Amino acid sequence: MITVRDLEDMGYFDEFNVVNADPTQDYSYWVEGKIVTEGKDRLIENVLGLVGEAGEVAEKIKKNIRDDTRFSDLEILKELGDVLFYVTALANYYDKNLGYVMELNVKKLDDRQGRGVLKGNGDNR
Repeated sequence: MITVRDLEDMGYFDEFNVVNADPTQDYSYWVEGKIVTEGKDRLIENVLGLVGEAGEVAEKIKKNIRDDTRFSDLEILKELGDVLFYVTALANYYDKNLGYVMELNVKKLDDRQGRGVLKGNGDNR
């Protein structure tokens, strides 16, 4: 798991703990250039796209376990790229970018780890 310390080591924050230029911003712009729906239709299409692509990753792993079907690492990584596309599209929809989502996640999980509640149930643990 990437921690805030990892991000600091990668130069993600400056000496005042302010986020430096986000390297994911170019990808966010690129994703926007691929969006074909607008408004509520976009939201629905992006959510369904995310679920569908995550399902494709899960399906490959399931077939590997159930049928001993082999998939190359590249095939799984390509599907993860499709998941990333829709995660980014949804972040963009909410006027944020992937870097912002990553930072939120790092802070949330570091906080849970610090409080000893990484394991467990519920969003607000």
